[in-house]
Amino acid sequence: MDVDAIRGTAAGTAPVPLSVLDLVTVGNGYTANRALRTSVEISQLAERRGFHRHWVAEHHSMPGVASSAPAVILAHLAAHTSRIRLGSGGVMLPNHAPLVIAEQFGTLEAMAPGRIDLGLGRAPGTDGATAAALRRTDRLNEGAEDFPQQLAELTRFLDDDFPDGHPYARIHAVPGPVQGPSARPPIWLLGSSGFSARLAGTLGLPFAFAHHFSAANTVPALDLYRDSFRPSAILDAPYALIGVSALAADDEKEARRQTLTNALSMVRLRTGRPGLVPTPEEAESYQFSPLEREFVDSWLSNVISGTAGEVRAGLDDLQKRTGADELMITANAHGPEVRVRSYDLIADAYGLPQS
Repeated sequence: MDVDAIRGTAAGTAPVPLSVLDLVTVGNGYTANRALRTSVEISQLAERRGFHRHWVAEHHSMPGVASSAPAVILAHLAAHTSRIRLGSGGVMLPNHAPLVIAEQFGTLEAMAPGRIDLGLGRAPGTDGATAAALRRTDRLNEGAEDFPQQLAELTRFLDDDFPDGHPYARIHAVPGPVQGPSARPPIWLLGSSGFSARLAGTLGLPFAFAHHFSAANTVPALDLYRDSFRPSAILDAPYALIGVSALAADDEKEARRQTLTNALSMVRLRTGRPGLVPTPEEAESYQFSPLEREFVDSWLSNVISGTAGEVRAGLDDLQKRTGADELMITANAHGPEVRVRSYDLIADAYGLPQS
């Protein structure tokens, strides 16, 4: 496999490649249609400005997040772009049969050859009841425990190389190698703890860590990944990106005001009241309880926000502290134009080209 499909090239004055993580957020007063059109805008801007890749994340039963079907969204983005890498950040493998994912991402690879990444997670991306509805089973722990086996099965389907005598030896994921020589999407493992870090290292796969919601575990997980790493046909050295929550605005105060909307969304999610992303006015007028305020302060401490220069300084510092090989930026806010503007400002701060 071409390692360039994994390793990015830093553009402008960025110390490492910059990428986009998209939750397809839906703000109060907006629709899923508008959120999806914003994703296209962001993908086109990211391609034009030299971001390396654009990933979308699988979530379910969350009104403020319209990314429940990553493969469908990626096909839409592929139709509106021509160069930027597109992928899942990630597909939650326990929610799906491995053959289904192999077929979906084989189809995406056929649509956009050489541009597709398959990022995989082992969490459900939702609450337990929704996970049970997705999987048609109450055995929810089985998905996490069986993740290595599911991953191995998915890899076999993608490579079309089940051994003779295996029950699936005569089953082929199509589009795929059975139709002739073809590339396949590189597999990434995603995580917010040490399990996937160790597994990715052992298998010699690239690793993506969710710093944006598990910041305390970032350095330990990356250290574990690097210590566990064994060279493979995929990679000869570890490659780790981290997801970072960052929002730039023309004014520092406005940036802080916009980030509060995402913090209130998280409060509501954590207390079983998920909804559309609130407006800045809703967030400013909300009366946080002492426990909620403590959560918000902790959450915001891991969000890099401010002017473009302040965000660049924060991103550079984070990259130095973690040694991340790539930064994947998620800009969560109420208004679509705020998110688009943030990526443009960050690109300006790093001198990314206008093409």
